[in-house]
Amino acid sequence: MRKFILLFFFIVAITVLAGIQFETQLITLTKLIFTSTPSLKQTNNKTNILLLGIGGGNHAGPNLTDTIMVASIDRQNNKVTLISIPRDLWITQVGDNGGKINEAYADGQMDNKNNGLQKAEAVVGMVTGLPIHYGFRIDFGGFVKAIDLINGIDVDVIDTLDDYHYPIDGQEDNLCGHTQTEIQIFNDTNPTEQQTWDFFSCRYMHLHVPAGVQHMDGKTALAFARSRHGVGNEGTDFARSRRQQLVIEAIRTKVFSLGIILNPQKIMDLYTIIQNSIDTNIPKSTFPELINLAQKFKNAAIHTAVIDYGDASQNRAGLLISPPISSNYYYEYVLLPRVGKENFSEIQWYVSCEIKTGNCTIPQTPLTPTSSSK
Repeated sequence: MRKFILLFFFIVAITVLAGIQFETQLITLTKLIFTSTPSLKQTNNKTNILLLGIGGGNHAGPNLTDTIMVASIDRQNNKVTLISIPRDLWITQVGDNGGKINEAYADGQMDNKNNGLQKAEAVVGMVTGLPIHYGFRIDFGGFVKAIDLINGIDVDVIDTLDDYHYPIDGQEDNLCGHTQTEIQIFNDTNPTEQQTWDFFSCRYMHLHVPAGVQHMDGKTALAFARSRHGVGNEGTDFARSRRQQLVIEAIRTKVFSLGIILNPQKIMDLYTIIQNSIDTNIPKSTFPELINLAQKFKNAAIHTAVIDYGDASQNRAGLLISPPISSNYYYEYVLLPRVGKENFSEIQWYVSCEIKTGNCTIPQTPLTPTSSSK
């Protein structure tokens, strides 16, 4: 879920005020908000927060992060930069012999370690070159409920989205009229993704979202942000990240328009709904400062950037490539840095450039380690 700084402000405001003693009066709360002393971690006047979204509940791979973003909050320039990271990026430090970056949180949570945020922060920090100061994770259920509680959001959809293979929640194990024997024979043929869609057609639906301003409830907003198989360019990771960022902007607009941050009852309602859907290592002692920061950044410049493989049709270069399917990557579709496996120097150059200046152009010719560090 374009689970992001705006969504972050939205959800963190909930946990923030919930952690403060509500038997105090609103006037006391207001004093806390506007007289808090700096306590948030920061590097060079920037606080970097890792934002993760997981399926949770009964979803397959409930702790796999479907959305991975870094929100870099620049206090000095009143600017927020959102960096989207593709979940298929291959990382050697995940699992026993490597895995996708979306497995990092799940890896840290295994065997009741409850170390998911720390593991994900370390991995994302290695890729981006950024110090990750805090982490925040929310599951799909909490995302849907929170949006429904604020009576939905209005999203300005740039391009029409048609996804004929959007998974129907709760139908993941539907046999679609086939016997177990038929399914076993089908699986033994090593079917393509398209063949799987056709064979288990009852598991998927046609998701259609027209261009223009659309009012979305939580379920629709989630589908809009998650869709991975849109027709044309809407099926790319770049488009998916852009849709997630549109959802974030819509959430920010709605939250501030309703004055939720200064409405204790609304915040308590939100907190009650999603308290079991979140995981964060942001200390309660920093909550008043976060609320103050959210207010200051109400009209801040929001800049977005996506790490992806580019778009040849638009002559837009990317930072990643997809290697041939092989046993090296457990026969899965993965992404690697175009300058070489485990070489994140060019990605780090791009992230740094986007945070400092924004609108950075990726050259068609890969940068060398020397030029990318300049």
